[in-house]
Amino acid sequence: MQIADRVFLITGAGSGLGAAVAGRLVAEGARVVLADRAAEAVQAQAA
Repeated sequence: MQIADRVFLITGAGSGLGAAVAGRLVAEGARVVLADRAAEAVQAQAA
């Protein structure tokens, strides 16, 4: 499955598995929307 240029919503993206999946998707060229209860953690991931 090609994931480049697709958009993914990742919940729990502030840490752990969600952060790892988000990072991998971005590395593969996907567009990623991050969501987590901890806004600071998501902002750190996005940077």
